[in-house]
Amino acid sequence: MAGARAAPRFLLVFDFDETIVDENSDDSVQRGRALPEELRLGARGRPYNEHMRRVLAWLGEQGVRPADLRAVYENLPLSPGVPELFQFLSKHRQLFEVVLISDANVYGVEAKLRAAGARSLFRKVFSNPASFDRRGFLLLGPYHSHKCLQCPANMCKRKILGEYLAERAREGAEFQRVFYVGDGANDFCPAGMLRAADVAFPRRGYPMHRLIQERQEEQPGAFQAAVVPWESAAEVARYLQELLRRKC
Repeated sequence: MAGARAAPRFLLVFDFDETIVDENSDDSVQRGRALPEELRLGARGRPYNEHMRRVLAWLGEQGVRPADLRAVYENLPLSPGVPELFQFLSKHRQLFEVVLISDANVYGVEAKLRAAGARSLFRKVFSNPASFDRRGFLLLGPYHSHKCLQCPANMCKRKILGEYLAERAREGAEFQRVFYVGDGANDFCPAGMLRAADVAFPRRGYPMHRLIQERQEEQPGAFQAAVVPWESAAEVARYLQELLRRKC
């Protein structure tokens, strides 16, 4: 069709906590508040998603209102270089399809992205469902169920990414490369499905980076994607800019 927009050539996948933002947002909403012993002990004995549901309910009981939580999420600091990376992606929207997969919650993630002026960059945000009830308590749910033994019961990012790629393929989108920017152990699982043409961008020194290094040492060649560690997300932007310059 004349004038139709070309499909993006690349898929860029982001994590949120300690990737886009420089903190763990679940920790941030609790800052300055001493959790009761039951909740502190429960963090060690319960699935994390269930623990956070209880923490958010307790915060509501302590008088934390929706506006208070929104302010926390909106004021989360961006990780170094993220504004530069967002600027790069904004200039190249026709080439990059961008999605986010996070084990935080969709309310907090979208509040921060909107505050940063970046929500429109993302075609999809995959995160645990969260909404306020009549009391003003933020109710958190699990994202899905799965059979992956590596991931927490509420979310396997590999399953989400695999289903998304299959969905986009059915819609006619074929990405030349997939790029994955993350930091945590739960980002290692989806990064393991990347191909040799793809690139994993683990935050240097964080669990995702260490797990990739261990896999490369224990099973050379088992981790197929190129690995480009970063300390500033501006390094990711420079890598992608050089890729475009070489017209791969």
